[in-house]
Amino acid sequence: MKAEQAYPLPIALDAMGGDYGVEPNVAGAVAAARAGVAVLLVGREPQIHAELAKHAGSSSLPVRVIDTPDVIGMDEHARDVRSRRDASINVCTRLVKEGRAAAAVTMGHSGAAMASALLTLGRLGGVERPAMLTHLPAKNGFVTLLDVGANADVKPGYLAQWALLASVYLQVVEDRRDPTVGLLSIGEEDHKGSQLVLDAHALLRGLHGQGVNFYGNVEGRDIFQGTTDIVVTDGFTGNVVLKLAEGEAKVLLGWVKEALGSSLKAKAGGLLVRGALKGLAKRLNPSTYGASLLLGVNGLTFIGHGSSDEQAVKNSLLRAARAHESDLMGRLTAATAAAAQRPG
Repeated sequence: MKAEQAYPLPIALDAMGGDYGVEPNVAGAVAAARAGVAVLLVGREPQIHAELAKHAGSSSLPVRVIDTPDVIGMDEHARDVRSRRDASINVCTRLVKEGRAAAAVTMGHSGAAMASALLTLGRLGGVERPAMLTHLPAKNGFVTLLDVGANADVKPGYLAQWALLASVYLQVVEDRRDPTVGLLSIGEEDHKGSQLVLDAHALLRGLHGQGVNFYGNVEGRDIFQGTTDIVVTDGFTGNVVLKLAEGEAKVLLGWVKEALGSSLKAKAGGLLVRGALKGLAKRLNPSTYGASLLLGVNGLTFIGHGSSDEQAVKNSLLRAARAHESDLMGRLTAATAAAAQRPG
């Protein structure tokens, strides 16, 4: 008899979350399962099973369904997580809390996901507010940006905490040795920026060599140049940067496509560079980078775009599995505990 393959702890996916509902979530889960990631599909069982039936061979994959009819819709309020215990996002975070899932992943209501993670999992010791961490394409690969939407109003200490957490994340999950941290400002000089930036700069300078490799201030143009591995900012600014980058990438690719179709010569040239352009499009596609990590809660939680497609869901699940296998939570806990022991 053939031995049953052993899979690691599954990832809990909110199968109902997102603008397009169950279809991309199930497709992404099946793709991730084929790559060796076990998945718990949390949501309305009849719909999930009907979608799974469209994928040949899915019954033999490490995919299980957990039935929960209640779903917090994109147009509902985040505070609903308090009263709707069996909403799909709450079930996902509870599975993580109970040790039955390695991480919670959702493409649904971001506010509800953050609220559920905080209520169910709590914060890591020494962390005042969690931040959303994401990757953006940059000159030499990608740059890590946070916060991209969890906190519009912040204190200088939050930025210092996020710099430490993001540094641990990049070392553990992305194998970046001694990653550099930049503080987003309107000038690279130490004396430039708002009072928030000035105060955060002083804190980050004090952390240099103590878990944070602080480069100094960086400007908006430095983000995509890859001047630093990490860029920290408040959630309002970070979200604007994220949406601007995604929108500009889409426009640029549209311009390229339009130019290559403008004449017979251009079309012929387009055929010659088709492969290179596909690689460029993949690099600029947000789906390549998957969901954002909610960094600072006491359990792995990933929150993706509502418009996520199959590829984005798959890559989110793969990133969540990699974070768990790298013992990210253990390393983050150790880092914050060590920081709490330092004078000042």
